[in-house]
Amino acid sequence: MQSEALQIDALAYRKALGHFTSGVTVITTAMNGSVHGMTANAFCSVSLNPALVLISIDKKTAMHELLAQSGFYGVSVLAQNQEAYSRHFAGQPQTNLPVLFTWRQNCPLLEGALAQLVCRVTDAHPAGDHTLYIGQVEYLSYSDEHAPLLFYSGKYKALEGQATGPTFIYDPSWW
Repeated sequence: MQSEALQIDALAYRKALGHFTSGVTVITTAMNGSVHGMTANAFCSVSLNPALVLISIDKKTAMHELLAQSGFYGVSVLAQNQEAYSRHFAGQPQTNLPVLFTWRQNCPLLEGALAQLVCRVTDAHPAGDHTLYIGQVEYLSYSDEHAPLLFYSGKYKALEGQATGPTFIYDPSWW
């Protein structure tokens, strides 16, 4: 017995899933000496051993083809004070915004991000109008110095009463 595919209204689907609060990331890669980046909140951990993460990239974006070619990506988890970067890499250029990158393992990462990961693409899974890029984490660093930038119901949000702490950095090159 075949089941009939349920037709879901795209706008209703988007609004319903918008009620899931997420962090905000900027995904980066480099090709032919140029840095490319895009804002994404479709990011999650997949495995601890090996350390794997997943990003979901729309097939219509330039980043989709770039990741297939470069074979690596950076993830910069944005702090609450980095909303302008989220907007900038979402296609809303911010005037007078200095975009500074830290390079780790030939991958650009946004300076000042709460967490930074460099990932090697290990697998790509077509999924509807997106591709799920699985990446093995080859570098990471993180800081508790600032609160995270959150996204909920189509708007940027902040944690209330968020305490900040010291910076912790794990760099495998130190070991």
